[in-house]
Amino acid sequence: MSRDRRVRGDRTGRRLRRLRGLGRFALATGTVTVLSLTASGCVVVHGEREIVPAATEPEAAGALKEFTTAYNAADKAYDRSLDAGQVTGPLADIDGAKLEAGHENNPAGNPAHSPLVLTDAKFTIPEKAGWPRWFLADTRADRGSDGSRWLIVFTRGSASDVWEASYLTVLAGADVPEFEKDADGWAQPVTADDAALAIAPAELGRAYTTYLASGGDTFAPGAHTSAWRALREKNASRPGLARQYVDEPLNSGDYAPVGLRTKDGGALVFFATRHFEKQTAARGVNITVSDENIKALMTGEVKQSLTLEFVSNEAVLDPAKGSGDQRVEFLSRVQGLTGAKGE
Repeated sequence: MSRDRRVRGDRTGRRLRRLRGLGRFALATGTVTVLSLTASGCVVVHGEREIVPAATEPEAAGALKEFTTAYNAADKAYDRSLDAGQVTGPLADIDGAKLEAGHENNPAGNPAHSPLVLTDAKFTIPEKAGWPRWFLADTRADRGSDGSRWLIVFTRGSASDVWEASYLTVLAGADVPEFEKDADGWAQPVTADDAALAIAPAELGRAYTTYLASGGDTFAPGAHTSAWRALREKNASRPGLARQYVDEPLNSGDYAPVGLRTKDGGALVFFATRHFEKQTAARGVNITVSDENIKALMTGEVKQSLTLEFVSNEAVLDPAKGSGDQRVEFLSRVQGLTGAKGE
């Protein structure tokens, strides 16, 4: 989107507790983990056992329109309150922090604002019982590379709630998978513990954090797996500066993973993770902070160390169990700065 999709803080108190907690970890080693998931399975609440479409197409179109309107208002004013009711989960964290930083640096609003326009919307709506319910919007945006598609997950926890955007990823059109649908055109969600997948969605976050720390063959090589591990290892210890990485899965509530069955028997799964990067300078070495967004979100003073907090939302292809290559393939990872602490 026009906002740089890099960051969003969640609750300040929670964030500061996590930033302080980094002091427990050793410096100059390690790789980090990221991501997490929890389910989009058939949840039965208040006796609602009937399997029904999560939304109608007009409902889905209305939710997309309301989100776009609120997003543009918030982006223009750099005011997170203007779209707070239309975003949730990792997307709310990423956008909210960006808006906070933008407001701090430009109190009068976004001087580079350009309204986001989403067109050619296609909706993939699963059938499921109970709540929460969700659907996927696949749209063209008036920015980015030609042929790219913006995939936005909308969710709500009850019939009285509004639809909120929780995940967003940008894919090349050719990378959007074909989904399994029934005779009426409704998609099929996967459950948290789906035994038909190489890795159950509820386990993906932990599997990814383990992979980032120690490697393995759980995930296919790529920018967000093997290349990211290599970059972290390269930067972990440099003359005068050590970097330590700590990652955690985000598994519950509005951060729960959601997935749709694909025609090949696998699934497209969205999930979220939190990442920390702590930079510690050797005695006599200064850490220079030049990024205005980091400065805007900073608490404390950088004397010897700087801890950055990020939230990511990921989109992966989780293959069907026993279907050849069992490695999970990353399609996208959208990450944003959500906090910074100097010590």
